[in-house]
This record gives sequence, structure tokens and C-alpha cells, in this order.
Amino acid sequence: MKDSVEDLLRELAPQVLGALARRFGDFCAAEDATQEALLAAATHWDEIPDNPRGWLIQTGSRKLLDQLRADQARRRREVLAVEPPPVVYERDDTLTVLFLCCHPALTEASAIALTLRAVGGLTTGEIARAFLVPEATMGQRISRAKQKVRSLDAPFRMPERPEWASRLRSVLQVLYLIFNEGYAGGGGELVRVDLSAEAIRLARMLRALLPDDGEVAGLLALMLLTDARRPARVDAAGDLVPLAEQDRRRWLRPLIVEGTAVLDAAFRAGAVGPFQLQAAIAALHDRAASTQDTDWPQILALYGLLERMTANPVVALNRAVAAAMVDGPAEGLRLLAALDGRLPGSHRLDAVRGHLHELAGDAAAAAGHYRAAASATASIPERRYLTMRAARLNAGGNVVPGS
Repeated sequence: MKDSVEDLLRELAPQVLGALARRFGDFCAAEDATQEALLAAATHWDEIPDNPRGWLIQTGSRKLLDQLRADQARRRREVLAVEPPPVVYERDDTLTVLFLCCHPALTEASAIALTLRAVGGLTTGEIARAFLVPEATMGQRISRAKQKVRSLDAPFRMPERPEWASRLRSVLQVLYLIFNEGYAGGGGELVRVDLSAEAIRLARMLRALLPDDGEVAGLLALMLLTDARRPARVDAAGDLVPLAEQDRRRWLRPLIVEGTAVLDAAFRAGAVGPFQLQAAIAALHDRAASTQDTDWPQILALYGLLERMTANPVVALNRAVAAAMVDGPAEGLRLLAALDGRLPGSHRLDAVRGHLHELAGDAAAAAGHYRAAASATASIPERRYLTMRAARLNAGGNVVPGS
């Protein structure tokens, strides 16, 4: 019951926020009221009510009205002081919330952080890990972003089409991070289907608004092609199964077919962007019958182009893995040397070094890097997997290299 309530509240949170922000015209106050309503539901629901969304909106509305009555200076309309009758909101304002949080007056980093909090429902710690910064730093960034939105006094509405371009890059990045948090997992869960599903739902809505935008289509294709592997990524015990060891018969073929069709349409749209390139890499993995049958030279070439386009250290990390599959682990390790200091606080560099040393047959070095990665990751299943891999290497076990 507890897990189902938590999943439902996470799904409804951005919809409740959108309804309250549209009704009262104050995004920051609506965000606070939404959090209070979610807390009230988590505390008082013995069973889920017939209309949980309506319950949350009514509770949030009452809390906003109480605040407005207590603070006369902030009350802008006398009518807001009158207790409203129950209202049922059928409209989904999540995309409007998304675009409001990505207002061009905010820096891109602040806009993305605020939106991950408001739309994705991520905790400050989860967002900090996504940005590779301390949690306290991220808390200050989100607080400043909320203050900036309040000072803008921006109307709660979907921006006009000419305004979309200035916000679209941040919107796409937010959706990608929400999806990635759901797919990569955090804390005690390796996969959080609710987050991935919400990101895909919003990407579909965005593509309906912008059907001719290649990067919007590229992002949706990337999500579909990646999510197709989800059933094989975790075993019955909830432990990580790396790509090389996955049962590809469990991959979701309908998502692969759909994602490939969306990707083809994205390439026909014109200029190629980063999400289209990432989707193309995902498609090459999904089409291969095994790791050995994968077109690694093509993947390496795509990662090289993507790295030149983005200068992203995570892309460089993935390129090193592809280079190892094409030219041997020594080449991959050579490329990793340039990444020291570029991924502070991340376990990924040690995890990949462990993998490449394992490919090279250096069990001791591989085990040491796996242990270091295990101590740095916040994901309990991933920590368990890395620790187990190090233990097997120390014991001289025959472990199939992962990917």
C-alpha cells in the first residue's frame, strides 16, 4: 500500500502543481502548497480516495487560501479569500509547468534544477548527483531559482510559439535527466519505472506540439530505445544485469520498432543534434544480437562526433569503452587518463576503469577500481553488483566482462 501511494503521489504532483499555479497565478506558492498536500496525503490516507487528484488539489487550494488570508499584502484578488466550491480539473498543465520553470531569465542550470524538483519530483540529493555537485550547493541553486521565478511575476500560461526556442534546450535536458534518473535508478532502486514513464509521456506530448523538431523526436527515440531494455536490466533478485549479459529476448520489441521509426523521422527533419546521435547509438545496440555482433566501429565514430559536439565528460567515458571494444582495452584506458578530475564525485570513472582492466586480464587492478566505484555510488543495487564483481575477481572467479 505504501509503495503504491508513493508512486501515485509522485505521478500526480506535477499535475496538482500545474492546477494550483494556473488557478492562483503564483508558481512558488503553489509549489509549497503542493508539497504540503502531498505530505498530508502520505500522512492521512489509510486508503486511496476515489478521486486522489481532486483531493490533492482541494487540499492544496485550502492551504493556499489560508496563506493568502494570513498575508494580506500578498493577496491580489479579493475573490481568492472566498472558500471555493470543489473544482475538478481535467486539464493536464504539466507541460506548462515545464516551460515556466525553463524561463529564459533563469540560467540553464538553474532552470533544469528547478524543473527536476517541480516536474520530476526528484529530491535535492538526486538532482545534485545528476549535476555532480554537493547537495548544499544544489539546494541553494533551487532556492534562488524559485526566488527568481517569484520576482518575474510571470503569468502561468504556455508560452507563445516564438518563445519556445529560447526554452526548448532546457526542456529537453530536463526530460532526459528525469528519464535517466528513472532508468539508472538511485538509492535502493535500480529502476524507477514511474519516472521513466512520466518522461516518455511528456516527450510524446512535446513531440505532438513540435512534430517537425528533430531533437524532440531524437529525445523520444532515445528514451524508447533505452527503455526497451528495461525488463532484462534487472534480475529476479533486483540486481543489475550489465548489457553484455542481458537476455535480449526480454527486450521490448514494440518499443524498439517505435523508437527506430521515430529516429528515422528525426533524421529526416534536417540538422542532426546530440539526442539524435545518442538515439542512433542506442539503436545500434538494440539491433545487435549480442555484444560481439554490435557495430562497435560505428558506435565509436558516433561517440567521437557527439564528444566534439558536446564536450561532455560522460560522452568521453562512453567513447573510451567503445574504443576498447574496437582497438583493445589499452586504448580505452589511455583515453580515460584525460578524464581524471572531470567527473568529481562520480563512481563511473572507477567502474569503467575496472571493466577495462578486467578486459585486459588485470584482475587485481580491476577489483580495486570496482571497490572504489562501489564506495562512491549512491545506488544500493549498483554497489552490490560492483562489490560482488570485485569479490569474484579476488577469488579468481570467471566473470564475463560487462558493458
